Amino acid sequence: MGCHIDGFIAVVAHTHVLQEGLVSGRASDVIAAANTAAEVALRLVRPGKKNKDVTEAIQKVATAYDCKIVEGGLSHQMKQFVIDGNKVVLSVPGPETRVDEAEFEENEVYAIDIVTSTGEGKPKLLDEKQTTIYKRAVEKNYHLKMKASRFIFSEINQKFPIMPFTARALEEKRARLGLVECVNHDLLEPYPVLHEKSGDLVAHIKFTVLLMPNGSDRITFHPLQELQPTKAIDNPEIKAWLALGTKTKKKGGGKKKKGKKGEKAAESADAESMDVEPNVTTSEE
Repeated sequence: MGCHIDGFIAVVAHTHVLQEGLVSGRASDVIAAANTAAEVALRLVRPGKKNKDVTEAIQKVATAYDCKIVEGGLSHQMKQFVIDGNKVVLSVPGPETRVDEAEFEENEVYAIDIVTSTGEGKPKLLDEKQTTIYKRAVEKNYHLKMKASRFIFSEINQKFPIMPFTARALEEKRARLGLVECVNHDLLEPYPVLHEKSGDLVAHIKFTVLLMPNGSDRITFHPLQELQPTKAIDNPEIKAWLALGTKTKKKGGGKKKKGKKGEKAAESADAESMDVEPNVTTSEE
């Protein structure tokens, strides 16, 4: 799910097994892998760290649960009216999927997107007709030939010039026919429905994080079901990442006693404002 206020975007994704009680077995493993990778990413997406640090770390987490990070996933920097900024964290490195090395900086916003699989992690597009989400490729232009395509493209430019949208929001009779020509000439970027092999399980966790001066602030979240994975985290490097705090300690000034008291008051005020009014932080961002 995603929403925006005045172009400032927040996104979230979560995986839930439709059953009561404890989730166990490989379903638990794949969800635990995604969640642990998300927790590690939250601690490594901080000023001074680089995008490749996160890519390498989430691979190790998935391996610890005998799972794979799904190929093709990207975690993007977000800006006002920009849901896929230039700074990117690659989920799985490869010869065909390379991104520029980048360093995280203060006052940036990221959508961290983690998808794990009990299978190979190489999902495929089985049916283009299943795709219903698109986004305008603002840098592309083409003179469409079909009247239906021009009608739909004009509607898209008026209603959804920047953000992703669902085809259900368009004029139904002309939408399917018009969208095909728009996609064929790269005027729209499709968000395809991908499939793993039958029997493989996939989990998806996504959240929005603000890189604030006092640390990382995760502003979208959903609680997990109770999990009982078949694997446990024994890797000391992963344990060290999970032990990292998401907030940075402030340095007190002046006399020691006043400094400590001031620090506690400031930290308490910060925590309160972060929890109660995350929208204020986002809009200032």
